[in-house]
Amino acid sequence: VQLQASGGGLVQAGESLRLSCVVSGRTFSDVGTAWFRQVPGKEREFVGGISRVNSATGYADSVKGRFTISRDNAKNTMYLQMNSLKPEDTAVYYCAGTSGSYYNSRQTYYAYWGRGTQVTVSS
Repeated sequence: VQLQASGGGLVQAGESLRLSCVVSGRTFSDVGTAWFRQVPGKEREFVGGISRVNSATGYADSVKGRFTISRDNAKNTMYLQMNSLKPEDTAVYYCAGTSGSYYNSRQTYYAYWGRGTQVTVSS
């Protein structure tokens, strides 16, 4: 299973950005997906995830109400819509995949990882 994240960039605080994660190598509906992010010198942290079974979503408290995760099975793609961005959202964002049915905040739940995409939010 391969995951490819894209859509990162440089934006100003308060602006929006949408990240995409294309999944290949396996039927998309068989792969549960999530987003993580990492700042240099810090541990990778869970941003949010989406169930492959019922599309239920869950988010970290720091992004709840601002970020939205969705899936398009026809395009084998997961999205992360990020609104009202803050400088503290600056990080490398990674998409992760699992054969599990639901999302989980633990990195070890995910067997598949894509390369990250850099998001920088200026104040």
